[in-house]
Amino acid sequence: MALLNKEEKTLGKRQYHIHLSPGDIGKYVLLPGDPARSDRVAGYLDDAKLMADNREHRTYTGSYKGVKVSVTSTGMGCPSAVIAAEELMNIGAECLIRIGSSAALQPNIKIGDLLISTGSMKNEGTSKFYVPDNFPAVPDFELTRMLIDTAFSMKDKFAGSIHYGINATDDAFYGETPEWIEKLSKLGCLNVEMESSALYTVCHRRKKRAAMVCAVSGNLVTADVIYETANEALARGWNDEIILVLETIFRFEREHGSS
Repeated sequence: MALLNKEEKTLGKRQYHIHLSPGDIGKYVLLPGDPARSDRVAGYLDDAKLMADNREHRTYTGSYKGVKVSVTSTGMGCPSAVIAAEELMNIGAECLIRIGSSAALQPNIKIGDLLISTGSMKNEGTSKFYVPDNFPAVPDFELTRMLIDTAFSMKDKFAGSIHYGINATDDAFYGETPEWIEKLSKLGCLNVEMESSALYTVCHRRKKRAAMVCAVSGNLVTADVIYETANEALARGWNDEIILVLETIFRFEREHGSS
Protein backbone atom coordinates (compact mmCIF):
# COMPACT_ATOMS: atom_id res chain seq x y z
CA MET A 1 0.00 0.00 0.00
CA ALA A 2 1.44 3.37 -1.08
CA LEU A 3 0.31 6.02 1.41
CA LEU A 4 0.48 9.63 0.29
CA ASN A 5 2.81 12.06 2.10
CA LYS A 6 1.23 15.41 1.22
CA GLU A 7 4.19 17.47 2.42
CA GLU A 8 6.67 15.55 0.26
CA LYS A 9 4.29 15.52 -2.70
CA THR A 10 3.73 19.28 -2.75
CA LEU A 11 7.09 20.72 -1.64
CA GLY A 12 8.66 23.06 -4.18
CA LYS A 13 5.91 22.70 -6.79
CA ARG A 14 2.93 24.70 -8.03
CA GLN A 15 0.50 24.76 -5.11
CA TYR A 16 -3.02 23.38 -5.44
CA HIS A 17 -5.03 25.94 -3.46
CA ILE A 18 -3.09 29.20 -3.71
CA HIS A 19 -2.07 28.64 -7.38
CA LEU A 20 1.50 29.82 -6.79
CA SER A 21 4.90 28.37 -7.72
CA PRO A 22 8.45 28.81 -6.41
CA GLY A 23 9.66 32.31 -7.27
CA ASP A 24 6.20 33.86 -7.14
CA ILE A 25 6.55 35.15 -3.58
CA GLY A 26 9.07 36.76 -1.25
CA LYS A 27 10.24 35.13 1.96
CA TYR A 28 8.13 37.68 3.88
CA VAL A 29 4.38 37.20 3.48
CA LEU A 30 1.57 39.22 5.06
CA LEU A 31 -1.58 37.22 5.80
CA PRO A 32 -4.89 39.11 5.95
CA GLY A 33 -8.12 37.16 6.04
CA ASP A 34 -10.12 39.15 3.48
CA PRO A 35 -8.94 39.14 -0.16
CA ALA A 36 -9.87 42.83 -0.33
CA ARG A 37 -7.17 43.54 2.23
CA SER A 38 -4.62 41.95 -0.07
CA ASP A 39 -5.60 44.74 -2.46
CA ARG A 40 -5.10 47.25 0.35
CA VAL A 41 -1.59 45.93 1.11
CA ALA A 42 -0.66 46.01 -2.57
CA GLY A 43 -1.21 49.76 -2.50
CA TYR A 44 1.71 50.09 -0.08
CA LEU A 45 4.14 48.01 -2.15
CA ASP A 46 6.35 49.13 -5.01
CA ASP A 47 5.65 47.39 -8.33
CA ALA A 48 2.96 45.17 -6.83
CA LYS A 49 1.81 42.43 -9.20
CA LEU A 50 -1.21 40.18 -8.83
CA MET A 51 0.28 36.69 -8.81
CA ALA A 52 -2.81 34.55 -8.21
CA ASP A 53 -6.46 34.82 -7.18
CA ASN A 54 -8.04 31.46 -6.36
CA ARG A 55 -10.76 30.70 -3.84
CA GLU A 56 -10.13 32.91 -0.80
CA HIS A 57 -6.42 33.25 -1.58
CA ARG A 58 -5.43 36.45 -3.42
CA THR A 59 -1.70 37.09 -3.70
CA TYR A 60 0.36 40.10 -4.71
CA THR A 61 4.14 40.39 -4.76
CA GLY A 62 6.07 43.65 -4.77
CA SER A 63 8.72 45.31 -2.65
CA TYR A 64 9.10 47.64 0.30
CA LYS A 65 12.32 49.65 0.59
CA GLY A 66 13.98 47.10 -1.66
CA VAL A 67 12.77 44.00 0.24
CA LYS A 68 10.63 41.52 -1.71
CA VAL A 69 7.30 41.17 0.06
CA SER A 70 4.12 39.25 -0.71
CA VAL A 71 0.60 39.24 0.66
CA THR A 72 -1.81 36.28 0.54
CA SER A 73 -5.33 36.32 1.95
CA THR A 74 -6.23 33.27 4.02
CA GLY A 75 -9.99 33.40 4.38
CA MET A 76 -11.60 32.95 7.79
CA GLY A 77 -10.60 30.32 10.33
CA CYS A 78 -7.68 28.05 11.10
CA PRO A 79 -8.20 25.33 8.45
CA SER A 80 -8.11 27.78 5.55
CA ALA A 81 -5.29 29.84 7.06
CA VAL A 82 -3.09 26.80 7.61
CA ILE A 83 -3.64 25.52 4.06
CA ALA A 84 -2.37 28.88 2.81
CA ALA A 85 0.55 28.88 5.25
CA GLU A 86 1.61 25.31 4.40
CA GLU A 87 1.53 26.02 0.68
CA LEU A 88 3.38 29.33 1.04
CA MET A 89 6.11 27.60 3.04
CA ASN A 90 6.27 24.92 0.35
CA ILE A 91 7.46 27.56 -2.12
CA GLY A 92 9.79 29.65 -0.02
CA ALA A 93 7.97 31.68 2.64
CA GLU A 94 10.13 32.11 5.75
CA CYS A 95 8.30 34.77 7.78
CA LEU A 96 4.48 34.82 7.88
CA ILE A 97 2.80 37.74 9.61
CA ARG A 98 -0.94 37.71 10.12
CA ILE A 99 -2.57 41.14 9.81
CA GLY A 100 -6.11 40.83 11.01
CA SER A 101 -9.20 42.29 12.58
CA SER A 102 -9.85 41.22 16.15
CA ALA A 103 -12.32 41.81 18.96
CA ALA A 104 -10.94 43.23 22.21
CA LEU A 105 -11.57 41.51 25.54
CA GLN A 106 -10.31 44.19 27.96
CA PRO A 107 -12.30 47.39 28.65
CA ASN A 108 -9.42 49.82 28.01
CA ILE A 109 -8.92 48.74 24.37
CA LYS A 110 -10.60 50.85 21.68
CA ILE A 111 -11.67 50.29 18.09
CA GLY A 112 -8.72 51.02 15.80
CA ASP A 113 -6.05 50.16 18.40
CA LEU A 114 -3.30 47.71 17.44
CA LEU A 115 -2.86 44.38 19.24
CA ILE A 116 0.40 42.43 18.97
CA SER A 117 0.21 38.78 19.96
CA THR A 118 2.73 37.18 22.31
CA GLY A 119 0.87 33.86 22.47
CA SER A 120 -2.49 32.32 21.72
CA MET A 121 -5.00 30.26 23.70
CA LYS A 122 -5.91 27.31 21.45
CA ASN A 123 -9.70 27.15 21.28
CA GLU A 124 -9.64 25.50 17.85
CA GLY A 125 -9.25 22.06 16.35
CA THR A 126 -6.69 22.47 13.57
CA SER A 127 -3.56 22.58 15.72
CA LYS A 128 -4.52 19.23 17.27
CA PHE A 129 -3.56 17.57 13.98
CA TYR A 130 0.02 18.81 14.44
CA VAL A 131 0.84 18.81 18.17
CA PRO A 132 -0.64 17.62 21.48
CA ASP A 133 -3.36 19.88 22.84
CA ASN A 134 -1.18 20.98 25.77
CA PHE A 135 1.62 22.17 23.46
CA PRO A 136 1.80 26.00 23.52
CA ALA A 137 1.01 28.24 20.56
CA VAL A 138 3.51 31.09 20.49
CA PRO A 139 4.85 33.37 17.74
CA ASP A 140 8.50 33.72 16.84
CA PHE A 141 10.25 35.65 19.61
CA GLU A 142 12.68 37.69 17.51
CA LEU A 143 10.10 38.68 14.92
CA THR A 144 7.54 39.58 17.59
CA ARG A 145 10.08 41.60 19.56
CA MET A 146 10.92 43.54 16.40
CA LEU A 147 7.22 44.09 15.77
CA ILE A 148 6.70 45.49 19.29
CA ASP A 149 9.84 47.65 19.21
CA THR A 150 8.92 49.03 15.79
CA ALA A 151 5.35 49.74 16.89
CA PHE A 152 6.42 51.84 19.86
CA SER A 153 9.06 53.65 17.82
CA MET A 154 6.31 54.63 15.34
CA LYS A 155 3.44 55.15 17.79
CA ASP A 156 2.99 58.83 16.89
CA LYS A 157 2.09 57.77 13.35
CA PHE A 158 -0.82 55.58 14.45
CA ALA A 159 -4.37 56.69 15.16
CA GLY A 160 -4.86 54.26 18.07
CA SER A 161 -2.90 52.84 20.97
CA ILE A 162 -0.59 49.81 20.95
CA HIS A 163 -1.15 46.74 23.15
CA TYR A 164 0.63 43.40 23.37
CA GLY A 165 -0.14 40.16 25.18
CA ILE A 166 -1.95 36.85 24.94
CA ASN A 167 -4.94 36.42 22.64
CA ALA A 168 -7.49 33.65 22.16
CA THR A 169 -8.10 31.81 18.89
CA ASP A 170 -11.69 30.57 18.57
CA ASP A 171 -13.38 28.42 15.94
CA ALA A 172 -16.97 29.66 16.30
CA PHE A 173 -17.67 33.37 15.78
CA TYR A 174 -21.33 33.03 16.79
CA GLY A 175 -20.59 30.46 19.50
CA GLU A 176 -18.96 33.09 21.71
CA THR A 177 -21.61 33.51 24.41
CA PRO A 178 -21.50 36.27 27.05
CA GLU A 179 -20.30 33.64 29.54
CA TRP A 180 -17.46 32.61 27.21
CA ILE A 181 -16.45 36.23 26.60
CA GLU A 182 -16.38 36.87 30.35
CA LYS A 183 -14.19 33.80 30.88
CA LEU A 184 -11.63 34.88 28.28
CA SER A 185 -11.55 38.40 29.68
CA LYS A 186 -11.01 37.19 33.26
CA LEU A 187 -8.14 34.99 32.04
CA GLY A 188 -6.47 38.17 30.84
CA CYS A 189 -6.73 37.58 27.10
CA LEU A 190 -6.44 40.86 25.23
CA ASN A 191 -8.46 39.83 22.22
CA VAL A 192 -10.02 36.98 20.27
CA GLU A 193 -9.55 36.10 16.60
CA MET A 194 -9.71 32.95 14.49
CA GLU A 195 -6.35 32.01 12.97
CA SER A 196 -3.19 32.67 14.97
CA SER A 197 -2.78 29.60 17.20
CA ALA A 198 -2.80 27.19 14.27
CA LEU A 199 -0.53 29.50 12.27
CA TYR A 200 2.01 29.58 15.11
CA THR A 201 1.79 25.79 15.43
CA VAL A 202 2.41 24.94 11.80
CA CYS A 203 5.21 27.50 11.47
CA HIS A 204 6.90 26.14 14.59
CA ARG A 205 6.63 22.61 13.21
CA ARG A 206 8.28 23.67 9.96
CA LYS A 207 10.91 25.87 11.65
CA LYS A 208 9.61 29.11 10.11
CA ARG A 209 8.77 32.42 11.78
CA ALA A 210 5.25 33.64 12.50
CA ALA A 211 3.79 36.72 14.19
CA MET A 212 0.51 38.64 14.33
CA VAL A 213 -0.77 42.16 14.74
CA CYS A 214 -4.50 42.92 14.62
CA ALA A 215 -6.54 46.08 14.40
CA VAL A 216 -9.41 46.21 16.87
CA SER A 217 -12.82 45.85 15.22
CA GLY A 218 -14.90 46.08 18.40
CA ASN A 219 -14.87 45.41 22.13
CA LEU A 220 -16.86 42.42 23.39
CA VAL A 221 -16.75 43.34 27.08
CA THR A 222 -17.99 46.90 26.61
CA ALA A 223 -20.33 45.92 23.72
CA ASP A 224 -18.74 48.63 21.56
CA VAL A 225 -19.23 46.89 18.24
CA ILE A 226 -20.12 48.04 14.73
CA TYR A 227 -21.83 45.41 12.59
CA GLU A 228 -24.17 47.33 10.29
CA THR A 229 -22.30 50.48 9.21
CA ALA A 230 -18.82 51.34 7.97
CA ASN A 231 -16.17 50.97 10.68
CA GLU A 232 -13.88 53.89 9.89
CA ALA A 233 -11.65 53.47 12.95
CA LEU A 234 -11.06 49.83 12.01
CA ALA A 235 -10.12 50.85 8.46
CA ARG A 236 -7.54 53.26 9.89
CA GLY A 237 -6.25 50.41 12.03
CA TRP A 238 -5.86 48.22 8.94
CA ASN A 239 -3.69 50.90 7.34
CA ASP A 240 -1.67 51.32 10.54
CA GLU A 241 -0.96 47.60 10.84
CA ILE A 242 0.17 47.39 7.22
CA ILE A 243 2.58 50.30 7.72
CA LEU A 244 3.84 48.70 10.94
CA VAL A 245 4.43 45.27 9.45
CA LEU A 246 6.18 46.56 6.33
CA GLU A 247 8.55 48.69 8.40
CA THR A 248 9.14 45.73 10.73
CA ILE A 249 10.04 43.55 7.74
CA PHE A 250 12.51 46.16 6.50
CA ARG A 251 14.19 46.41 9.91
CA PHE A 252 14.13 42.65 10.45
CA GLU A 253 15.72 41.96 7.07
CA ARG A 254 18.43 44.52 7.80
CA GLU A 255 19.20 42.81 11.12
CA HIS A 256 18.50 39.13 10.39
CA GLY A 257 18.51 38.86 6.60
CA SER A 258 21.39 36.42 6.43
CA SER A 259 20.19 34.25 9.35
